[in-house]
Amino acid sequence: MKYLHTMVRVSDLDASMDFYCNKLGLVETRRFDNPEGRFTIVMLAAPGQPEAELELTYNYDPEQLSGDRNFGHLAYAVDNIYEYCQKLMDQGVTINRPPRDGRMAFIKSPDGISVELLHADGSLPVQEPWASMENIGSW
Repeated sequence: MKYLHTMVRVSDLDASMDFYCNKLGLVETRRFDNPEGRFTIVMLAAPGQPEAELELTYNYDPEQLSGDRNFGHLAYAVDNIYEYCQKLMDQGVTINRPPRDGRMAFIKSPDGISVELLHADGSLPVQEPWASMENIGSW
C-alpha cells in the first residue's frame, strides 16, 4: 500500500489557492478542469515532495461545506515553527493554536480545515510572544 493524497472540498478555489500556495507554501502539481461535471481538481504538494499530495476539489455549484472537525486535520513539518507562524500572521492568517511549546501550532484554511504545523526537529526553546498567546477559536 502507498499513500497517495488527501482530498478536501473547497468553496472558493482562488481563496484556497492563495492560502495553500501563497501562505502555506504548497505548489500546484497538476490540475483537472471538468466543465461537464462542473468541478475542478487541483493537486498540491510540499516543495520536493510530489508523492504526498493534497487534492482540492472545487464544485462549481454552491454547496454548504461542513464537518471540518470530523475531517481531522492536515499536518506539515516546518523548519522553524516561530518564523513560519510569524510569516503566516504577517499575511493575515490567524494562528488558532500558537506554538507555545516551540513545537506545534494550528491554523485553518478558508473552508475551516485544520492544518497542524510541527517544528521539523523536536522543539524550539519556549519563547515570547508565543508562550503567552491564547488559543483563538477552535483548531
